[in-house]
Amino acid sequence: MAIDLNSDVGESYGAWTIGDDESILRLVTSANVACGFHGGDPSTLRTVCTTAVSHGVKIGAQVSYPDLIGFGRRFLAMSHAELRDAVLYQLGALDAFAQVGGSEVAYLKPHGALYHATIDDETHAAAVVAAAAEYDPSLAILGAPGSALLAAAEAAGLEPVPEAFIDRAYRPDGRLVDRSESGAVVTDLHVIAARAVRLAVDREVETIDGTVISVHARSLCVHGDTVDAVSLVAAARAALEAAGVGIYPFAD
Repeated sequence: MAIDLNSDVGESYGAWTIGDDESILRLVTSANVACGFHGGDPSTLRTVCTTAVSHGVKIGAQVSYPDLIGFGRRFLAMSHAELRDAVLYQLGALDAFAQVGGSEVAYLKPHGALYHATIDDETHAAAVVAAAAEYDPSLAILGAPGSALLAAAEAAGLEPVPEAFIDRAYRPDGRLVDRSESGAVVTDLHVIAARAVRLAVDREVETIDGTVISVHARSLCVHGDTVDAVSLVAAARAALEAAGVGIYPFAD
């Protein structure tokens, strides 16, 4: 048994610090790095890429709608071409810092509203994949199981990688509970640890109403801006290791 641990990092911007990237990067195997459109200024991207390389962590581009003021959590009705080029722009920016740090961008993952849009919106899913395929057809695409995004990635010859969230509540239909609803974010260390092992070993998760659904994931995510995210990742990692689950990056 093996699983990847990923987290969102590099989201600090200017005078605003979000999360503890240094500590998170000591625990995860893949880093979803903001690319400037929802967070992440140039110096933050450089620092995060350099730190990720020093810890052997794979660098992924966490691309977003151009919505810095809304932290990328608002849907934008962009055309295929507009979104393709916005994603390509972000990929190039992050890869510059990854290359300077001695590595490269290994995968792509949408952020926020774009992540949720690409579950069903085939146009936006296709635009994200088109940018990745143009930039580097060896990129993996990290996203929701059964999503239009992963279907588009597979059709384009890119590696689709399904993930699950251990710090977010699930609905019975497999979608995440909206952040505006009570209980949407999970912060109990014991619950986080148990969910991580259950997802990695049994490939299932208990939903917000108590039902159990199947979730086949190759990577588990904790949001870097979740309260006490470092402790959550540490608890998950310790529980996985205790259960005999290997923790390795999915990307080569």
